[in-house]
Amino acid sequence: MNAPLETWVEGVGAWSRGLVDWTAWRALLRGEGNVDETAPAKPRPACLAAGERRRVSVHVLAAVEVASQAVAMSGRDGSDLPCIFASANGDTGIMDYICATLADTPQHLSPTRFHNSVHNAAAGYWTIASDNHAASQAVTAGATTFAAGLLEAAVQATVEDHPILLVAHDDPGSGPLREVMAVEQPFACALLLSPRASDNAVARLRVEADTAPADTGMPRHPLATALANGNPAARGLALLEALATDAPRRVSLTAAPRMGLTVDIQPASR
Repeated sequence: MNAPLETWVEGVGAWSRGLVDWTAWRALLRGEGNVDETAPAKPRPACLAAGERRRVSVHVLAAVEVASQAVAMSGRDGSDLPCIFASANGDTGIMDYICATLADTPQHLSPTRFHNSVHNAAAGYWTIASDNHAASQAVTAGATTFAAGLLEAAVQATVEDHPILLVAHDDPGSGPLREVMAVEQPFACALLLSPRASDNAVARLRVEADTAPADTGMPRHPLATALANGNPAARGLALLEALATDAPRRVSLTAAPRMGLTVDIQPASR
């Protein structure tokens, strides 16, 4: 990459158990809030009908919820935004169900759960709910999925000269896959990135790729650090922490075995 990619953050979304939106996460990362133990265990995105919310897993619900939060914060119309949904593992709960059912009683396999097993299921639910006909992608890169998604979003926002929605989401799933994937807690976050500054911009990101994948992208808050260590999507928390504290920060992330990303975060001047 010859020059850094410059994008502007206009919207942020975040969800985990006990921290159900960006307001709660921002307070925690600023040292002004705590986990709400009474919060619902599943998000309830208003853009999904009640029947759809019952049919899908936390994996999809969390992704759609944070997408809605980021778009609402930006003030943009979600129907014309290209989107990238980044997940290291996909819906491991659904995959565990399918594997167990095929092994024991294949004739009982649910068609609804089967169609929810595809890696872009969350992107599909979001685009249908928001009446979005723009391009959508599903990205996976193992433990480096968040950084890979961020690079893809920054490139597209710059090249296409159009705002784009990035969503990162992973959850523990169940069964043997949970042990293999080693994800302990569900987490999802979203960033709405624009190629230029606007009145709604909260920070500027300068993203530069290099060949030295030294990863220093860990948040400083202990709860966020623990989550980032156990969930690929939560590797975005170092970036979110800078946004929450309105502090300039440089974060290095690994995007691929031979590629690192340096992200300079500069709060927007008000």
